[in-house]
Amino acid sequence: MPSENYERDFYAWANEQAALLRSRDWARADIEHIALEIESLGKTEKRALINRLAVLLAQLLIWRFQPGLRGTSRRLTIEEQRYKVAYHVDDNPSLKALRGEAITTAYRYALVDAERETGLGDNVFPAVCPWTYGEIMDEAFWTQE
Repeated sequence: MPSENYERDFYAWANEQAALLRSRDWARADIEHIALEIESLGKTEKRALINRLAVLLAQLLIWRFQPGLRGTSRRLTIEEQRYKVAYHVDDNPSLKALRGEAITTAYRYALVDAERETGLGDNVFPAVCPWTYGEIMDEAFWTQE
């Protein structure tokens, strides 16, 4: 029996469904919407990985292609994003299988960000990500020329 709160008051619906599940009241639980929300949580984790990789890749592009913008702040942003990506993947190990796909998607976002921040044309940057996941995550990578 679907709850009216799902569309009207999601917070109330979520609390109601949690209580129903805890009490094992399967007949009143909104199973279809609960399943949809669980699937949505998985998609959220994938999007979070893509977003973190996009920030990291943009910073690496800028570091590589516009050395005049190198500095402590950018280096620390690269370091921070590497930590966040690593933690997110460690926290969600099944995302390891999606790293290639995530890098491809994230790189498209990174290209836009890098072009915006540097003012360099999109023809300056490689059309596809030139780095492997291992290189992207390598702590020494940002110092490589």
